[in-house]
Amino acid sequence: MRHLAEGITRFQREVFPAKAGLLAQLATTHQPSTLFIGCSDARVIPELITQADPGELFVIRTAGNLVPLYTSGADGIVASIEYAIAVLGVKDIIVCGHSACGAMTALAQGHDLTDTPAIADWLRQAAAAQDLSAPAGSRQTVAALVRENVAVQLANLAAHPSVAHALAKDSVRLHGWVFDIPTGTVEELDAGRHRSRVA
Repeated sequence: MRHLAEGITRFQREVFPAKAGLLAQLATTHQPSTLFIGCSDARVIPELITQADPGELFVIRTAGNLVPLYTSGADGIVASIEYAIAVLGVKDIIVCGHSACGAMTALAQGHDLTDTPAIADWLRQAAAAQDLSAPAGSRQTVAALVRENVAVQLANLAAHPSVAHALAKDSVRLHGWVFDIPTGTVEELDAGRHRSRVA
C-alpha cells in the first residue's frame, strides 16, 4: 500500500497541476464519447492503451471482458451499459480482449474450477466462444478463444435493449479489439472476425 500512497502524493504534486483545468471542468460535466468494456486484468489499462484523458472513456471491466446477456433483474454491468447509452449518449462501444487472458486460458486449457464456483459460473458466458473457436474434437488455442470471445461478447452486447435501440437508430458503433500485451499492438476484429491492426 505504501507505493500507492506515494503515487497519490506524486499525482497531487506532478500530474494534477497540469490537469487542474480539465478536472475542474469535469467536476461539473460527464460526457464520455466511448464505452470501453475490457478485462479486469491489471495489465490491461484502457486509458494507458488509448492515451485517453480523464472524462473520455466510460469503463466497465469484468473478468474475461464478458458481457452478460440482458436480464431485467438488478445487474451492475447491465445497468452501466444502459447508463452509457441512454444517459451519457456514448457514440462508440469497444469490447477489448487481450493476450494471455487468465479467464480464456482457464477455458482453453480446461482448468478445474471446482473450488471457485463463482468463477466457473461466470465463465459459462463464454461457452459460445469455446464452441466456435476450434473444430470439433480439437482443443482451441488461447489466442483463438480470446478473439472468438470478443465476437461473442459483441453479440451479447448488441442484444441489450438500449444497445439494440441505439444500433437501430445508427447512433452507436460497436468495435472489437484485441490488445497484445508484449508488443503493445491493438487489432480490430471486423464482423467476419478477420484482423486489422489499429496501431
